[in-house]
Amino acid sequence: MEVKEKEEILNTNNANTIEKEEVVKNAETFEIINDNENTNHSDVLKIFGILTLIFVLLLSITFFTFTLINTQNEKIIKGVYIINVDVSNLTKKEAKQKVTNYINSSLPEEIKLKHNDFEVSLSTSQLSIYFNIDEAVDIAYQIGKTGNIFENNLVILKTLLSKTVINPGFALDEEQLKTDLQNISNNLPDKMIETSYYIDENNLIITKGKTGNVIKIGESANYIKNSINNLNFKNTSLELITEQQSPKSINIDAIYNEVHKEPVDAYYTQNPYTVIPSENGLDFAISIEDAKNLLQEEKDEYTIPLKILYPNVTTNMIGTEAFPDMLSNFSTKYDASNKNRTTNLILAAKKINGTVLMPGETFSYNKVVGERTIAAGYKEAPIYVNGRVEDGLGGGICQITTTLYNAVLYANLEVIERTNHQFVPSYANASRDATVVYGAIDFKFKNNREYPIKITCSVSNGIANFKIFGLKSENDYEVQITSRVTGTTSTAIYSEAYKTLKKNGRVISTERISKDTYKKH
Repeated sequence: MEVKEKEEILNTNNANTIEKEEVVKNAETFEIINDNENTNHSDVLKIFGILTLIFVLLLSITFFTFTLINTQNEKIIKGVYIINVDVSNLTKKEAKQKVTNYINSSLPEEIKLKHNDFEVSLSTSQLSIYFNIDEAVDIAYQIGKTGNIFENNLVILKTLLSKTVINPGFALDEEQLKTDLQNISNNLPDKMIETSYYIDENNLIITKGKTGNVIKIGESANYIKNSINNLNFKNTSLELITEQQSPKSINIDAIYNEVHKEPVDAYYTQNPYTVIPSENGLDFAISIEDAKNLLQEEKDEYTIPLKILYPNVTTNMIGTEAFPDMLSNFSTKYDASNKNRTTNLILAAKKINGTVLMPGETFSYNKVVGERTIAAGYKEAPIYVNGRVEDGLGGGICQITTTLYNAVLYANLEVIERTNHQFVPSYANASRDATVVYGAIDFKFKNNREYPIKITCSVSNGIANFKIFGLKSENDYEVQITSRVTGTTSTAIYSEAYKTLKKNGRVISTERISKDTYKKH
C-alpha cells in the first residue's frame, strides 16, 4: 500500500516536472516569435519613414520648381480666356492682338434690327463702341501673380482645372443709341401716331392720333448692349422690344393755352439803350365751347379759325430817339417830272420807312415792299425787259433798292442777296446798283450788329434818301465804297466794287464786294 502510494507520488512529480518543462519551452518559443514581430514592425516604420521623407522631398522639389517657374513666367498662365479667346501662354502684347482681332471680326459694321417684317440697321462706328481690351489683358496677366507663393500656386492649379473667363467690358454712346432707337420708333410702319396740331395761316389744324407700336427704348437699348457685350449677333437680326400705345386724347383747353398769346407792345430804354420789339398775339376766333362742340364730330382732322391780336405799339413805331446814332446816309436823284415813276418810288419807300431790324434779323425787300400791283397803287413806268426799255407796272422802284443797298454798305451790314441790273442805271455807277423782281430776284441783308437798327427813307424834290440809325460801338469803322470799270467790249461792261474799312484813319481791310457784267445800250 505504501509502495503503491509512493509510486503514485513519483508519477505525479514526474508529470509536474514534464509540464514545467513544456511551459518553459512554450515561453521560450513565444519570446522568440515576439522578438521577430517587433523586428518586422520596426522595419516597416523605418521604410514608411524613408518613403514619407522621399515623398515630402519630391513634393518640396516639385513645389519649389513649380513656384520658380511661375515666378519667372512673363506670360499669361494656362486656362485664362478673355471673352471666348484663349490667351494661355501669351504675352500681353500677343493677347491684346489676338483679342482685338477677334472683336474686330465679330463686331459687324451694322447692327441689324427688326420689328416683324420691318428691318433697319444701326452703324456701330456711329455708336462709338469701345472694348476695354488693355484692362482685360492686364487682369489676365496678373492672375497667379498677385498673392504669396502658396496663394499664387493655388490659383494657378485651380485655373488649370477650370478655366477663368474675363469679360473686358465695353462702352458706347448711349445717348446716340437711344436717339437712334427713338428715330426708328418714329418710323415704324405700324407706329403710334400722337395727336398733334399746327397753325396754317389763320387756322388751327388738329389731327387725331392713332393707336400703334412704339419701341421700349430702355429695354431695347439694354438688349442691344448685352448682344454687343456677348458678340453673338453678327449674322442675325435683333428683334426690337415694342409695346402698343394709344395716343393722348385731344385736350382743347391745353391746346388753347399753348396757342393763345397776348400781344406785346414795343418799348425801349435809354440807360442802357435797349429795344424790346413788339409781338403779335393769337387767339381762337370762336369760343372754347364752340371748339369743343367741333371736336364731338368723328373726324381725323379738325379746323379751328384763329385771329391775330395786334399790339398798340409796334417796333416800327419806336422813334429814332431809341436809335441815337446815324450809321449811314445815302441819296440818289430822280426825275420828279415823271409822275408815274415818282409814285412808284414813294409807295416802295413808304413800305420800308420805319423798319426796325433786331440783331440777327434779315431784311427781304420783296417781303417788306410786297407785290407791285395796280391794287397797291403802282403805275406803269419804264423798266428793262429782255434788253429793251418798256413800260411796266412798278417801274423805277429799283432806284429805291439801289439807294437802300448803298446805305446798307456804308452801315457795314451783311449783304446776303444782291443782283445788278442788265444795264448800268442812270442814278448809280456800275457795281453800285441792286435790282429786284418780285417772285424772282430779291435784295436781302442782315443786321449783323449787336443792337437793333432802324431804317428811315424819304422821296421828295427829286431826292431819294435812306438813313440807317442804331447805336455805335467800339467795333465800328469808317467805311469807304469804291467801284471801277475793269473792261469793256462792244456788247458788255465789266466792273467791280470794293469796301475799305478804316480805324482812326488807318486802313484795316479792303475786300471786293461784287464783280458785275452789264450790257451796253
